[in-house]
Amino acid sequence: MDDQQSETEKGLLDGRQLTSYFLAALLGSALTFGGLSLSNRTQPAPIIIQPPPTLAPTATPSPLRIYINGAVTSPGIYLLPTGSIAQEAIRQAGGFTSQAYADAVNLAQPLADGMQIYVPTLAEKEALAPTLLNPSTTSGTGLTAAGLINLNRATAEELDTLPGIGPSTAEQIITYRDENGPFPTIEALMDVPGIGPAKFDALKDLVVVD
Repeated sequence: MDDQQSETEKGLLDGRQLTSYFLAALLGSALTFGGLSLSNRTQPAPIIIQPPPTLAPTATPSPLRIYINGAVTSPGIYLLPTGSIAQEAIRQAGGFTSQAYADAVNLAQPLADGMQIYVPTLAEKEALAPTLLNPSTTSGTGLTAAGLINLNRATAEELDTLPGIGPSTAEQIITYRDENGPFPTIEALMDVPGIGPAKFDALKDLVVVD
């Protein structure tokens, strides 16, 4: 009888232990699942860092192409920075020669691309002086301080003073300029009907553009 009771108590004990083990395992699973859920719930959203926008490069101004001839040490075409003045162009060409009529050149004049600077000689001074001092001539806008004709500003009367350019050709230059816009270079003068290479060579040192 005692043995049977002992077996019964042992069975009950084993059942309680199994129940305890089962509850402990169940509780552990619940805690693990809850921990994972909490971990997933509280995990911060990833932060995406956008790269800074790429800035477009700043355009570099093109250099000015200036033709310098006449009484300078090294006549030719020179490249100068935007914003340069005539004094810097003369310096690039090696400066005035000993025969240069330097007072005829406005050294403070701003430069423009395709511009020509002609430096007259002292021998030309006498020929230039009456032209520069004649109010009826200088009242126009096409005559520069050096006595050159600005193709983009000159009147028909001023153009008529150029060698080989008569009243008819002067009017053609004005008409071409009105229809096509300012001359970009002095060489564009050869696009005007009636002005070929030979006529252009005869007057190319007497004209400028701006």
